[in-house]
Amino acid sequence: MANLTREIRRRIKSVKNIAQVTKAMEAVSAAKMRKAQQQVLATRPYSNQAREVLGYIARLSSTENELNPLIHPRPVKRVGILLVTADRGLAGGFNANIIRRCAQLMREKRKEGADVTVVAVGKKGREWLLRYDPVVRAEFMGIPDNPTTYDIGPIVRVLIDDFLSGHTDEVYMVYTDFVNTIRQEPVAHKLLPVEPVEPTTAMAPEYIFEPSPEAVLTRVLYGFTEVQVLQAIYESLASEHSARMVAMRNATDAAGELIDDLTLTYNKARQGTITSELIDIVGGTAALEDNKGMEATGRGEWLTVNLESNASPIA
Repeated sequence: MANLTREIRRRIKSVKNIAQVTKAMEAVSAAKMRKAQQQVLATRPYSNQAREVLGYIARLSSTENELNPLIHPRPVKRVGILLVTADRGLAGGFNANIIRRCAQLMREKRKEGADVTVVAVGKKGREWLLRYDPVVRAEFMGIPDNPTTYDIGPIVRVLIDDFLSGHTDEVYMVYTDFVNTIRQEPVAHKLLPVEPVEPTTAMAPEYIFEPSPEAVLTRVLYGFTEVQVLQAIYESLASEHSARMVAMRNATDAAGELIDDLTLTYNKARQGTITSELIDIVGGTAALEDNKGMEATGRGEWLTVNLESNASPIA
């Protein structure tokens, strides 16, 4: 019983240490999440408008003569995917959900007869690809918490160069869309070629390109494509920090519940030990009293017998 209580005390101490770590990680993730949330909400309107402008440019009559291959669709034989995951775990189902969505898109494209290559952003996605499906075209890790166009420029360059060179005929982004602190949704958006869309707000019926349509479209399309990739990484970072904060909070709560259960078990075991010791003491006391009574009775009987044996007969 002593070994049991000692083991329970050891487990309680271990769980308390883990709870302290998860509590600290929750605080760090909460601070990062607030900054990432402000960042993603500030840039989302511009990104949405940029996507709309891209789609509107693609449907203009002045761009119908293949001025830029980024807006010109072609038969799909090879598909490129930009997979955005985290470098670290301990974020609940964040990485598993986005990897599952990427695997689903890969299966769909392969059923259509297309070859698939992946540009992995984040260590977790890279590890999964190398373990189960080695189609990694490029890998990028160590993205900072506040990335800029300088940080994601190489990623965009790989995607666009592969598309322009014909290595890929379509490019998709698979990332986690930040909805709120509790909800994050894995999504897949088509990045290239830019698809024509109807604008939600009134725009000019036609654009006049200066100095030339080719120069303007090349710069605008590249810049707005870069914005889409940067926004996807912003969304993923905010989702990652939110998921990790919630996961660490749940881990801390679970540790508290486990400590309560272990404390209750420890108290029961300790109570059982004390009760057993009391029973032993009471039993020992009773045995001593019984022995004393038996000794007293034996001495009385011996005295009686001795007196009777030593009595002289009356003449």
